[in-house]
Amino acid sequence: MYRDLKPENILFDVDGYVKVSDYGLCKFLKPGEKTYSLVGTPDYVSPEVIINKGQTFTTDWWSFGILIFEMIYGSPPFYNRGHEKMFHDILNR
Repeated sequence: MYRDLKPENILFDVDGYVKVSDYGLCKFLKPGEKTYSLVGTPDYVSPEVIINKGQTFTTDWWSFGILIFEMIYGSPPFYNRGHEKMFHDILNR
């Protein structure tokens, strides 16, 4: 699991290929295994992270969707200065 997908961690090399950087939060999981750590950038965390239900690689797909949304609209869909309100919106909107 990558667990920290966000625009700041997406780079382009000299040939224009996309590169992912900052593997500090990555974690290797066995098939069927979950992790329960609360890590990641608040704007991009999935509901499973917030409610501590346990996450798999699907958390990265959530972050990828948030990233694509931000690339299209200019800001993450649940952005709020207050993390509590943002987490509420992630869980309920």
